[in-house]
Amino acid sequence: MTATPEAKRYTTVAIILHWLIAVMLVSLVFVGWWMEDLGEAARAGEISFGQVQAVYNWHKTAGILVLLLSLARLGWRFTHPVPALPATMKPWEALGARAAHIGFYGVMIGMPLIGWAMVSNSSLPTRLFNIEGFNLPGLPVPDVEAVHEVLGSAHSAGGWVILVLLALHAGAALKHHFLDRDGVLNRMVPGLNVPPQNAQD
Repeated sequence: MTATPEAKRYTTVAIILHWLIAVMLVSLVFVGWWMEDLGEAARAGEISFGQVQAVYNWHKTAGILVLLLSLARLGWRFTHPVPALPATMKPWEALGARAAHIGFYGVMIGMPLIGWAMVSNSSLPTRLFNIEGFNLPGLPVPDVEAVHEVLGSAHSAGGWVILVLLALHAGAALKHHFLDRDGVLNRMVPGLNVPPQNAQD
């Protein structure tokens, strides 16, 4: 939906979803790396495989929640006006901002789907919230080794894509706040004291 002049910042729902999904995504990346160490610890007999499986189940549960929240956020974005970009923003900056948003939606929705596909043919059920019997159904993915390898590589690479996008996104937001002083960051951080647009030092 096209932004209206009155839309100075994102809606409360959009802000909550933005920060909640952001925290969950970053946490999932680092927990995913930690899970690799847990597997080695289990093979060394330092912890039980049951403990590892419980962590995996929480990781997969959180991934499904990110998927649902991301779809909800996308639907909200289509049905509610978003604040317009500052008129002073250069065309390449506006293009980069839109590309970053598309990229984020791609990983927010794509990463959980890839992870879901990865475990769809696993012999161990994915217990949502670690509740026995509350299992995640599998997707219709071929049980072929090559497919597993591609999905695993894509899921691993997706973690780095998330961190790179986050670094670019945060860097751009701070640049707009401290250098351009155009109020961009204030659209997503309620109560932030931002100088008026085009304010001079």
